[in-house]
Parts: sequence; C-alpha cells; structure tokens
Amino acid sequence: MSSEINLQRRAVHLNKISPWKLDLGANFQDDHSVTFKVWAPKCKEIAVKIHHQEQPLLQLKKNEVGYFIGTANNLPPGTLYKYLVDNKDLYPDPVSRFLPEGLNGPSMIVDPKAFEWHDQDWPGIHLKGQVIYELHIGSFTPEGTFDAATQQLEELCRLGTTLIEVMPIAEFPGRWSQGYDGASLYAPSHNYGDHEAFKRFIDKAHQLGMGIILDVVYNHFGPVGNYTGIYSDFYLSKKYYSDWGDVINFDDVGAKEVREFFINNARYWVSEFHVDGFRIDASQDIYDESLPHILAELSQEVRKVALPKQIVIIAENEPQDTKFFHPIEKNGYGLDGAWNDDFHHSAIVALKGRREAYYTDYRGVAQEFISMIKRGYLYQGQAYSWQNKSRGTIVTDEPASSFIFYLQNHDQISNELRGERIHTLVDPGLYRALTAVLLLSPQTPLLFMGQEFASSKPFMFFADHENEELAKQVSLGRRKFLEQFPSHASAYRDIEAQRFLPDTSAEINFQKSKLDFSEREKHRGIYRLHADLIKLRQTDPVVAAQDRFKIDGAVLDQYCFLLRYFGQDGDDRLLLVNLERDLEYYPLAEPLIAPSKKGSWELIWSSDDPKYGGPGVIVPYQDSGWRLPSHSAILLKAISAEERPRMEKKYKESH
Repeated sequence: MSSEINLQRRAVHLNKISPWKLDLGANFQDDHSVTFKVWAPKCKEIAVKIHHQEQPLLQLKKNEVGYFIGTANNLPPGTLYKYLVDNKDLYPDPVSRFLPEGLNGPSMIVDPKAFEWHDQDWPGIHLKGQVIYELHIGSFTPEGTFDAATQQLEELCRLGTTLIEVMPIAEFPGRWSQGYDGASLYAPSHNYGDHEAFKRFIDKAHQLGMGIILDVVYNHFGPVGNYTGIYSDFYLSKKYYSDWGDVINFDDVGAKEVREFFINNARYWVSEFHVDGFRIDASQDIYDESLPHILAELSQEVRKVALPKQIVIIAENEPQDTKFFHPIEKNGYGLDGAWNDDFHHSAIVALKGRREAYYTDYRGVAQEFISMIKRGYLYQGQAYSWQNKSRGTIVTDEPASSFIFYLQNHDQISNELRGERIHTLVDPGLYRALTAVLLLSPQTPLLFMGQEFASSKPFMFFADHENEELAKQVSLGRRKFLEQFPSHASAYRDIEAQRFLPDTSAEINFQKSKLDFSEREKHRGIYRLHADLIKLRQTDPVVAAQDRFKIDGAVLDQYCFLLRYFGQDGDDRLLLVNLERDLEYYPLAEPLIAPSKKGSWELIWSSDDPKYGGPGVIVPYQDSGWRLPSHSAILLKAISAEERPRMEKKYKESH
C-alpha cells in the first residue's frame, strides 16, 4: 500500500470521520441550509419546487460543465421536492436519497448525520474467512422490510454467517422486484422501510460481528422510472450492446460526469450507510475502453473512502476473467473475488444428472471437483461448446478465497421453471455430500437465504410492472431465456402445461417466495448440518487455512474422490466424497489415502450422521481396506496409531 494511502488511513482513524462527502443531490448543511446540485447539460433551466407549493423555491444556476447549483435556507430534513425542468414538467432528483412515494414521487431531503451509529469499532472485512449469505429483503421475511430482516440477524450469526450479501435495494418500479431493474440508484427502496432502515440493519449486523455487502447494478438502468435521460443524453452509450438494452456510457462524450455519478454512488453507500463492499452485477456488460477501466477506478476510489476500514468487492463475471481480481498495478481491476459458475454447474450436473443449456459442457464427475478446488476455474481459455468460443482465463497464484463457490444463488434458483430449490429436485444424500464439499473447500462459500434449512419455498422470478405491455415483454423475455433448456421449452409448447407455469408479474410469485422460519425447526437436521460444517470450517486449523496449494486430490471412481489437506507436522485432513453407489477397496492403491506420519485416521464428521437425516455412520477405514458408503462425505483427521481404538470407541458412543 502506498505511503499516501497510509497517511490517509491514519488521518481518518484519528479524526473518526469520512474524508469524503456526497455533493450531488440535496445536501443538508450544518447551518440547516440545503445545497442542491444536479448534472443537467441537456437543460436550460432548473428550479427546486417544494412539494404541494405553488411557486418554485429556488432557481439553480448552471455552470460551464452543465451542473445546476443553488442553496436554500431553512429546509428541514423530510422536506419533499422535485425539479422543475425548463419551466415545463416536474421530475424527481436523479440523486434522490429517498423517494417515499416511489419512483414517480417527490424526493426527500435527508440529513445523513442524524443517524446514531454504534459501530465505531467495526474494523471492516477481508474476503478470506468469510461465509457469505445472499438474501433478498422483500422475500427474506413475511414483512419484507429491513427492520424485520434485522430481527433475524442474531440467528444468522449463530449459524456462522460472517458476510451478508444484500440483493439490490435501489428504488424500483412497483411493489416487488428482485432488484435488478433499479432506476434511482441512490435511494433505498421505500418498499423496504424508511430512509434509515438500511442503516439500522447494517448497524446491528456490525454489532454482531457480521459484514454487509450490497449488490449493485452498474451495467444498465431499469426500464421504468429512471429520469437521468431528462437531464442528460450522455448516460447511455450506443457503442455497445447487452441483453439488458442500452449500456452505461463510461468512455464516450460526457463519460467523465457519468463515471462520477457511479463512483459517487459506491462512495455514498460506503460513507453514509457503512456498507462493507459490493457485489457487481453482470460485470461483463460494463463496457469501458478507456484507462483506467471504470471498475479499477471505482475500486481504488471507494477503498479510500472506506479507510481505515477494509472492504470487499466481488464481481459476477460470466466469462470468468481473472483480471477482475488482479491488482491494479498488474493491469487488473483490483477487486477481491468473483462468482464461480463452474462449481455450480458441475455440482448441478452431479446432483441432477442432466446437462441441458449452459450445463452442456459439464459432467459433474470427480475430476472436475478436484480441479476446481485446486485450480479455481475449470475453463481457463479452452473451447466451450455452449457458446461456440473459448471460455475463461488462466489461473495462477490467485488465492482460493477469491473464488466464490455456491450450490444455489438467486439467478440459478429463478432459472428453474417454477423457481424450485435444488434440494427439492435431488437425492438428499447427494445434497448433503455436496454441501460438505461446498463448505469444506478452501474457496469462499455462498449460501442463498433459506438454503441452510432446506426451505420448501421457491425463489421465483417476480417483477411488478403496472404497464401491461411492459409486463408482457418481460414475461416473453423470461420465456425466451428459459427456452434454452429443452425441457422448459417443451413445457411452454404444451398448452396443458402452460396452465401451471408462473406469470412473472403475478403477486403470487412474490408471496410464494417468502421464507418460513418455522422450517428451521421442521428441517433441523439439514440446519444442523450447515451449522456444524461452518463451525468445522471456522475452527479446524487445517480447513480454515483456505490454502488450495496445500490440498491434493485423487479420483477413486468416476464419481468418487478424495481431498487431502496438508497440515503442519502431519496434522492432515482427509475428505472422502462418494456421489455414486457403495464402493469397497480391499486394498486401496492410492498414496493420498495413506496414513500421515502420525500413523492413522480419526473420523470426525460424516454426512450420514442420523442427526442430519442420514442413514447412519460407517467408519470407512478397516484393517484390510476402505468402504465408502454411497452419496456421502466423510472428514477424517490424522492421529497416532495408538489413539485410533480409543477415538473410534468415543465416536461410536457419541453417535
């Protein structure tokens, strides 16, 4: 780290204040005046009009760059306003801190200093050591609010969650949405609570020792309710194309101010809301041919604002390009990690046995899991038939923690025909075994809300659009996407089957997706399995090292493999995973299964334990060889030969 940043860190630590303040939008000052600033090069006149008053309160003055600026006295927090543009129509502020009546309503003046924080000693986070929990505020609880979600934080902490990834909360059209059609990027959705609700949620999480990262969409605006085009024609680019429509302009005429809008947005969430970082949605659709790339600049600038705290920035990157989490000084973008679809796709094929659509290039076999755990991605530049091109980049010394593994996330559950969760579609034993692989791998694991207790609730695609034509287009777009799966396409072609297919705009999809927390007790076996595995991950010194360079693996059969974690002085761990039928080896000619110099193995965990809903534990090692039960995962610890009889007896008695 440079001496300049070290000096900044020290200065911020001493002063206990953020070195940066947002100057866009309506900014409440210490003297109770409010300064308004809006970038509107397209406009000739802009005036601030207080809601329900007849005359504009304040005429703003335009500078040479196209910013309109002005100050008004005695406007208290909570005052509602709009901008009168060119003396014709009223529009909300594109940098609204809150929109209490939704996207088309007035903006609200907010005093960011009014909230009383209790997280002054919160140090921030590093990606290594985290267990990520992805949740959607609207469907996480029956109430669908930040305050209701706050009441669940203690239980998430008991589970072992350390980092919560909140799906996008920017104000969106309608009453429910997954959040990826956000249109006012600075305003937390009024559907989820008041303007301080997200702050209360974060403050409580920090007091419990958990970090919060926010999923942000910087590749497009939602199709309804975004008024940036009223103020400037430069926000969108015609140079590029994406599946989401017009992309954001980061490298053409007017890009300087557009870049400032988005970088300030990230700064704002860190400075005013104390978020601990971001998950960048669809980063492959963020186009920028200039230097530095917008994500590199954003990463660098936001980390300065966060000082002295550490933050984490993760990318969703479908092409799996490692430059996203390479250091900026090595021509990377300086992020911390990226989602790893390879792991998900291979695991789903192993679970379901089906290779449709984007699962085509995966087999779900033992070698794929060994390769991912040791080398991060499966595809590192070789041919990829589904896209008819090469996929991925070479992985070298990137840490295991930079690769985010998951069995479920919001996208992949929603991509099932009816939003079914994967555990409802597969064998329970297989699911327990691959959950063990997920949570004991050195890579960073991500759980999707409710996964820990095998929620029976689906997570369906839902979007509330009052415009019938737009709702129809969204529904058709969703159908077109799902028809890449031959089985889904056949369902859409069948007139009788169509009666049972969900309507993306129907409220029932949203309501069905809400979690039922009573299932923590009803499904206590799988809940305990997750809690025990997370505890093992966090407390076992060999597993917790998260060092992929100290792990080796061997294929024992097409769907059976072992992983050996090498500890100090022979203090090794052995994970045995069998995704097929019972296997017996008398003897087993594989050196990685041989005892360490300590002399023997102790069984310390099994997915077959009855307390998890399993059929019963079988000790896999025998004097003459090994027996590996079907659909199971077993973790062993190196012990001395003298200890083995005593430990076996102790384990059998405790189970």
